[in-house]
Amino acid sequence: MTRSAPRRTVLAAALAAAAASAAPVAAATPRPTGSGPAPRAGRPRRTVDYHAWTTAADWARGTHAGTGPAPSARAGIRLLTPAGTADYRDPHTGRTAAWEYATWTGPRHTLAVPASELVASWNAHTPPGTWITVEARAAYSDGDHTPWYVMGRWTSGDGDADIRRTSVDDQKDGRSSVSTDTLALDDAAGGTRFTAYALRVTLHRTPGTTATPTVHRLGAMGSDIPARFEVPASAPGPAAGRELPVPRYSQEIHKGQYPEYDNGGEAWCSPTSSQMITEYWGHRPAPGDLAWVDPSYADPQVCLAARRTYDSQYQGCGNWPFNAAYAATYPGLQSVVTRLSSLTDAEHLIAAGIPVITSQSFLATELDGAGYGTAGHLMTVIGFTLDGDVIANDPASPDDQAVRRVYPRREFENIWLRTKRYDAKGQVKSGSGGVCYLYFPVNPAPTQHRVLRDLGIV
Repeated sequence: MTRSAPRRTVLAAALAAAAASAAPVAAATPRPTGSGPAPRAGRPRRTVDYHAWTTAADWARGTHAGTGPAPSARAGIRLLTPAGTADYRDPHTGRTAAWEYATWTGPRHTLAVPASELVASWNAHTPPGTWITVEARAAYSDGDHTPWYVMGRWTSGDGDADIRRTSVDDQKDGRSSVSTDTLALDDAAGGTRFTAYALRVTLHRTPGTTATPTVHRLGAMGSDIPARFEVPASAPGPAAGRELPVPRYSQEIHKGQYPEYDNGGEAWCSPTSSQMITEYWGHRPAPGDLAWVDPSYADPQVCLAARRTYDSQYQGCGNWPFNAAYAATYPGLQSVVTRLSSLTDAEHLIAAGIPVITSQSFLATELDGAGYGTAGHLMTVIGFTLDGDVIANDPASPDDQAVRRVYPRREFENIWLRTKRYDAKGQVKSGSGGVCYLYFPVNPAPTQHRVLRDLGIV
């Protein structure tokens, strides 16, 4: 059995309320540019709004306090003049240090889909001695708003000059709370929704240095997915017979490795999937980055991915935005965390050459050919058979050669997109509702750009 990738709190209350409220709310809201294609006849309006700030014009619309444009081909922001210096006590090392900081606060984004959940994600470069804090503040539908919630304190490294990468527990205001990487309403049954949000990123560096983080993409996915045990079936579409040449890595061959990064094996589904996709795009760690790995271990790059995605508060490698941020540390790659509405969406991505990392929960009897059940697991969709069944690189396999699997389309689609399920004891639990990671080039090909645009990603 594969461990739940995110040990986040089950958000059952918000999901249960979504069935009654999502459709009329979404139907009454006009679709703005960037929220995905208009619904076709007979197709429900989207229940996801992903929005990001990526261009020079985007960054100019925010409020700068010591930040400014990054001098690179890819638009972004960097720390120019510190707005101040503040102490930070790292709860995982006990070390207190002073850090110079500067901030960028984004403009208010009105959600096309009044949401019960928000998940932020980002792409950043953080040299040694630098790190970033990403925060979100959401507006409630009654006009009130949340406090600024920390969605992550992030650095790509973990050396003595860095903090420990971490989510922040115990953030709540009596109406909403943060569970690892997800901001959610505590009780969506009352009809309250998030109607807008703003993001803020704080760039930190060691005082007296010229080092700076650079943030290239900052965005969030707001969603209000209907509560459902079953989802509508989709028909095989544009990717039938297409399979992408994604490398195959097993998480299970790492069982017992590096207890300080959650002990390998079933805990490493997310970084193993992330590593498969970064290598599909032609990126492998430099030899020096792997020098710390025991030379007797196979696939040392998977060990590195686990180390670079490890969340010290969550005590695991399943933090969704941390995985996406890791992928984007490779030159030429960008990444997002979002939700898709059907396997048809995934097929359009596959047809354009973009694999999809999916999150799902299921009993062993619910996915023919898996041979296990899980409360939460990440795997990669790499193609579709001529009949439309899913070709997946499933890291929950005994070795690398066994990673490629073919799963029945209907079963896979349902376990991925549903928001409610029964566990082995017959108790109602939550499902991911179509959560996925998308990693793709900074400069996607025209066909890739079209698909990403139609899905509201670029």
